[in-house]
Amino acid sequence: MYDYLIVGAGLFGSVFAYEATKKGKKCLVIDKRNHIGGNVYNEKKEGINVHKYGAHIFHTNNEQIWNYVNGFVEFNRYTHSPVANYKGEIYNLPFNMNTFNKLWGVVTPKEAKEKIEEQKGRVGINNPTNLEEQAISLVGTDIYEKLIKGYTEKQWGRSAKDLPAFIIKRLPVRFTYDNNYFNDKYQGIPIGGYNVIIEKMLEKSDVRLEVDYFDKKEEFEGIAHKTVYTGMIDQYYDYIYGVLEYRSLKFETNVVEDTDNFQGNTIVNYTDRDTPYTRIIEHKHFEYGTQEKTIISKEYPIEWKKCNEPYYPINNQQNNETYRKYKELADGEQNVIFGGRLANYNYYDMHQVIGAALVAIEKEFGDK
Repeated sequence: MYDYLIVGAGLFGSVFAYEATKKGKKCLVIDKRNHIGGNVYNEKKEGINVHKYGAHIFHTNNEQIWNYVNGFVEFNRYTHSPVANYKGEIYNLPFNMNTFNKLWGVVTPKEAKEKIEEQKGRVGINNPTNLEEQAISLVGTDIYEKLIKGYTEKQWGRSAKDLPAFIIKRLPVRFTYDNNYFNDKYQGIPIGGYNVIIEKMLEKSDVRLEVDYFDKKEEFEGIAHKTVYTGMIDQYYDYIYGVLEYRSLKFETNVVEDTDNFQGNTIVNYTDRDTPYTRIIEHKHFEYGTQEKTIISKEYPIEWKKCNEPYYPINNQQNNETYRKYKELADGEQNVIFGGRLANYNYYDMHQVIGAALVAIEKEFGDK
């Protein structure tokens, strides 16, 4: 009846469906949510595209991927420049000369480097064994205490001393006055939101929403020649090797009636430990909105349970070993293609998901 059953209408599934239908294949796309797009879905409120599942900024150095997404929609010139709020003190992110000047009054890169080295030397960490030691060895104690410790402990729900060092090994530090968070050549937000892209990708596929694959697995087993599965890999195998762990998020989204500009920036991170949320997103700034009202979302990290959405895989040694067992099973499947962040138990940026889907298409069809 179908060539492909695609479980999940997020980026991976949508790209696969689009490319497969271009090749004349018939696809059925199902999703347990009541909308397409997965976590990149935008919900329209008060004329504002709300990033329902957290901020999604498209960025990449891959020209092929950039041209690919621009084939569906035009992107604006949005540049991601978040700020940090530590008990009312505002600092630029990522850590750069503006941050160092606000912290210490230094003006030159030489002064900033000397200040960081002085603090690192005072602590004397030679072989970092946890996240706290790793962060201090990179940026010193002041930045760690004000801008890393509280935010990270809220994000992961654990003491920084109990988190592995590798989480923060690639901490971005710049000795220039540059507030652009990403180093990528291409960056922006699709004009009209990500829904525009997904709708175009799925327009030639059959789509069924509010359908849980596992509630009707027997029904779907014979409906297509192959399955593209983008859900949790441990759930696919009924958790036979155990449950993979994630961190989840809770969003508190509100329309602000009495102002058209709540915080003056798209994203403000709250880096103290006492503020319960990690950041506030003001959605209209993604697309330079001029609406009379504004909409904000407070983002609360929470422990993941099976009833929550899994956002961030906890890639510690135990979970990675469990995932490898599931991957061995997946690699042995002849008629199932696994893809996306949940099926691969890995946190991906959007361009990486699209690239992986295109690789899967190339592997599946080759020169056929």
